Amino acid sequence: MFILGLQGSPRKKGNTSILLSTFLDEAEKLGARTRSLDIVSMNISPCLECGVCEREGFCPIEDDMCMIYPLLRKADIIVLASPVFFYGPPAQMKALIDRCQVLWARKYVHRLIDPGEKWRRGLLLSVGATKGKKLFDGICLTAKYFFDAVGVNFDGALAYRQIEAEGEIAKHPTALSDAREKAGTLARPFLERKKIFFISRNDDCCSQMASAFARYHAGNRLEPESAAIIPAEDINPIARKVMAEKGIDMAFRKPGSIDEALANQSPELIISMACKEACRRFSPDVEIREWNLPDASEKTLPVMRQLRDDIECKVKEELWYDSGF
Repeated sequence: MFILGLQGSPRKKGNTSILLSTFLDEAEKLGARTRSLDIVSMNISPCLECGVCEREGFCPIEDDMCMIYPLLRKADIIVLASPVFFYGPPAQMKALIDRCQVLWARKYVHRLIDPGEKWRRGLLLSVGATKGKKLFDGICLTAKYFFDAVGVNFDGALAYRQIEAEGEIAKHPTALSDAREKAGTLARPFLERKKIFFISRNDDCCSQMASAFARYHAGNRLEPESAAIIPAEDINPIARKVMAEKGIDMAFRKPGSIDEALANQSPELIISMACKEACRRFSPDVEIREWNLPDASEKTLPVMRQLRDDIECKVKEELWYDSGF
């Protein structure tokens, strides 16, 4: 499983940074892969309200958001860590949130959903200097709609009042233990999932569609990964189109190599798509199943639709109902 942390405090090693590090360190001890982004140090331009995302489904601004969008899609858990500035997040974090309008547009204008949306979780970690009852109302509302836009279920907040001095959160009687406990509560269900690799030759359509369907239908029980001997530059555009016909968004996903997949996790099941020679690289104890799929060398729309439907049927018949494979 993969957890993405978004650290939004302008202060280096500030209180929200300590909270986030505590959460991520505990998750790593349990076996999760994590990555923390220091949003303040990144090149993230404000939204220009140009309307391209709503018309075309993508953002034309080229900056670090191009790297962040795929991470937002890949993460099983997203942790938004931010202090309160005038009842909301700091400007740097707000710029990231505003730029996620493209994900909102893909979901609500183009009617496409992330295949893992039903299972993914989001958490807000926040601190504020005052003790007002409504101190966190604004940032919690912003977090709620941010997580909805990126396709994540909001799991609430760990928020602490009257925390201002550098490192003061470490003196709080429960804050760090709260973060550790929450990390375990959120991460354990994901860590208990069966790990499965879909292996194809060039990874531009078959394994990507299979992985998306596995995540969509059984992402609470399966952790799918797609990989190839020779990764394609991008997912086949016709594959994106036929998956969009099913309402599944394949944007911001990049084909990966077997080496990259193995660096992240070891599978308990491998689905080979005319790629048996690659399976020799895995442990002989790993179960391997061969899927005989229609020839997709001629990637026309009718061929890709048939391939999509065959893959979904195989995912549902062989994996969805078979929790033990």
